[in-house]
Amino acid sequence: MTDSQGRAAIRLLQGYLWHPAETDLDLESYLPRELDEAYLLWDVVQPPFAFFENGEPTANQTFYQFTVLQVYDARPAAEELNADALAASGALGPLLEATPGGVGWQLWEDLREL
Repeated sequence: MTDSQGRAAIRLLQGYLWHPAETDLDLESYLPRELDEAYLLWDVVQPPFAFFENGEPTANQTFYQFTVLQVYDARPAAEELNADALAASGALGPLLEATPGGVGWQLWEDLREL
């Protein structure tokens, strides 16, 4: 989405986070809503798949759709977007690793405009 001033909101990373449904987890205790110049967004969603790769059902998990986005004055070149996605991933990694046991995630680069 490009606003009236020509700024573009672009996803850098997209994916899912999950944890056991019986676990009361406040994600904001572990993940900020802003990471350098990027914004982290998450919303509870229905599990996007019925089973994990190991055959375990996902129905007993709480799932969040997770997006990392950044607002630019104009859409940057692909190389800059790739570098920003890599930087966001590098900054986010230690935060995700610090979450309690049982928290899982699957994130990938997604450089589309919102």
